[in-house]
Amino acid sequence: MNLEGVVAEPSDLPVVDHHCHLSPDGEGVAAAQRFRAAGGTHLFLATQQYGPKTPTRLEEYAAQFETTERIARAVEAETGLVVYLTVAPYPIDMIRAAETLGLQAAVGLQRSALELAGRWVEEGKAVALGEIGRPHFAVAPELAEASSEVLRSALEIARDVGCPAVVHCEELDAAGYRELAAFAARASFPLGKLVKHYAKTVLSPEELGGIVPSYLASRDAVAGSLRHPGPWFWETDFLDDPKRPGAVLDLATVARRAKALRASAPENLDLLRIPFEQAVEQVYGFLPTVRHGVPTR
Repeated sequence: MNLEGVVAEPSDLPVVDHHCHLSPDGEGVAAAQRFRAAGGTHLFLATQQYGPKTPTRLEEYAAQFETTERIARAVEAETGLVVYLTVAPYPIDMIRAAETLGLQAAVGLQRSALELAGRWVEEGKAVALGEIGRPHFAVAPELAEASSEVLRSALEIARDVGCPAVVHCEELDAAGYRELAAFAARASFPLGKLVKHYAKTVLSPEELGGIVPSYLASRDAVAGSLRHPGPWFWETDFLDDPKRPGAVLDLATVARRAKALRASAPENLDLLRIPFEQAVEQVYGFLPTVRHGVPTR
């Protein structure tokens, strides 16, 4: 057998998608199996709305979180992957719920659901609050103000339970990161635990202002991120929506990018440890591990 050009794949390298969704009405475990087959080992699974109805009661958020947990445990049992949960009420829900409940009641519901998410972290069922944040589109001033109030509450809860916060918001430039960092500082939230999910623009550490980006794993963003020290993550934000198959990126994308990079140059192995080991350890306080090709916590 001609071994020229063949790169031995390290058995100890975790391959981590930092942000994805799975649905009982979508591919679910089948998508996770595709990630595993491509070389993936660990998933950060974010809760989402299951079905067309925006929650208007706390019990509906509790059921939503429990559905995410059931999906995670099924994935682990059937694929051998390790799955970490991030839970929180989706920030856009407040705008939709306000149409039914009124704005103040919708704000109150968000806060109650965030407190529930904090308890999930304290009980060891989730590792972060997410997605928290604000609308990624223009809204009326009173909705924008209410969203800021809820985001402040979310950061205070995450601060008090000692976990990272995964932020959903508009795409940020350097000025936007500075503004978000200042907002978090006013809530006494540690910037090293504040993650900007769905980041598409690669910026320098100085421009990020201490916030940790989770880059959407496009080819350009992957290549750009490798030019900077961490911490930073890669994610697919896979939605598992039958109406939008493969959106945002297919769940196997991070694993495929990692495999291509390993094959292209041996020195890429150390770079891959930035999003898959170093960033997870710095932000979450634990290290995803693989022993003899088997993912472990």
